[in-house]
Amino acid sequence: MPEGHLIATTESGSVEGRERAGALLFAGIPYAAPPTGDHRFAPPRPPEPWDGVRPAQRFGAASPQSAGEPGSLTGIAPKHQDEDCLSLNVCTPACDDAGRPVFVWIHGGAFRSGTGGIPWYDGAPFATEHDVITVTINYRLGALGFLHLDGTSSGLNGLLDQLAALRWVQANIASFGGDPAKVTVAGESAGAMSVGALLAMPASKGLFRSAIAQSGAAKHVVDLDTAADVREAFLEELGGDPMTADVGDILDAQLRAEARFASDPRLDGSAMAFRPVVDGVELPDRPLDLVAQGASADVSLMIGTNLDESSLWGGGPRDEDRLTHKLGEMLPDPAAAAEVYRQRLGADATPGKVFVAANTDRAFRWPATQLAEAHQGTTYRYLFTWASRVPGLGSTHALEIPFVFNTIDRPGTDMFLGEGPSPASLASEMHAAWAAFIADGNPGWPSYDDAERLTMCFDNTSGVESDPLSAERELWAETD
Repeated sequence: MPEGHLIATTESGSVEGRERAGALLFAGIPYAAPPTGDHRFAPPRPPEPWDGVRPAQRFGAASPQSAGEPGSLTGIAPKHQDEDCLSLNVCTPACDDAGRPVFVWIHGGAFRSGTGGIPWYDGAPFATEHDVITVTINYRLGALGFLHLDGTSSGLNGLLDQLAALRWVQANIASFGGDPAKVTVAGESAGAMSVGALLAMPASKGLFRSAIAQSGAAKHVVDLDTAADVREAFLEELGGDPMTADVGDILDAQLRAEARFASDPRLDGSAMAFRPVVDGVELPDRPLDLVAQGASADVSLMIGTNLDESSLWGGGPRDEDRLTHKLGEMLPDPAAAAEVYRQRLGADATPGKVFVAANTDRAFRWPATQLAEAHQGTTYRYLFTWASRVPGLGSTHALEIPFVFNTIDRPGTDMFLGEGPSPASLASEMHAAWAAFIADGNPGWPSYDDAERLTMCFDNTSGVESDPLSAERELWAETD
């Protein structure tokens, strides 16, 4: 390939990528200035320009994160971390004027871990099989991204980083062979929760035409009062000035502060104390309310969950009394709820399995249903039911990611897939559906509404079903 094809021009300067797996990869491109020094908790600023051609062959640093974090739930922890982390990666078939559709991926990791540069998110299959450009990003995490400091930060800097990356795509993606009018923003877990918030933010208008939310919706935000309580807990644990504190001390204080909120009902049973803040400005109201008012009516949305999301965090209670207590924290009639879940799982289902099913609905499936039904634009729904061969995992959280990217042979997937026949055909099927949605906003099955609730169920044999898991959905509808 001629050397010139490995060079692209951005508004800040030229970058040189490399050939990789039949595509071109441009890695570690800054989309904003370093959020360091006096800018530690400040909104993102435009990237600083450079002279000459900047090498773009290596992934940029991940946002600082604690050593014990699972690395975006893939088991692959980022090796290089730095506060100077606002970079992105572009994987493209060619740097030409083809005007290709663009897939912008926001990684998950509970708003406190992860990076866009892991093998699971390799965009080469999208480039070589479907002529789609993939952009993966890093953004500020934990307290650095979501601490609400009076007069300094809205508690939304992680989301503002994502908006800055989307603006960078609008301004520069044509140089990489993309069409800025054909952008799909997508994410999984906290990445999907980010998508749910972006749908509602006024500043996101015109930055993407379609969105994909995998195992996350528009629920996991906090109000100003809760954000203030989190701030006070963090500052007490830090015991110093957050503007000048060592980043390691910030991470340690972050973990201790989160532990204080482990059972706080305001966090919906999650320990994610550092999450997007409804500040009344950048995010004027709860995302779900804004979406219901039509904030994202011009965006096509695809949203779905995995059947057994919560199995990733263990089996739950071992006895019926504890199960009853746990279900009672979620639903008004725990005995009736347990009976509904056992109608699907079997009368002899363990308390742990019942809890996993109910907790999956609480944290993932019911929020996804709420967003699907609030969204005023075209909506598509999916349910991933392929079960891992690893005992106890089932269709666990994050299992669908390598199917979507068609990267089931990449490092780290074996711990999720388990041993057995390759599910390559299902990976190809899902990969093609995502590519079709990215290309024209239609994944290839009927759209969703609250009458038929048509849902594509992905498994060894896939197909569209009307209102799957309806009895369980009705349990949660009664909680509204």
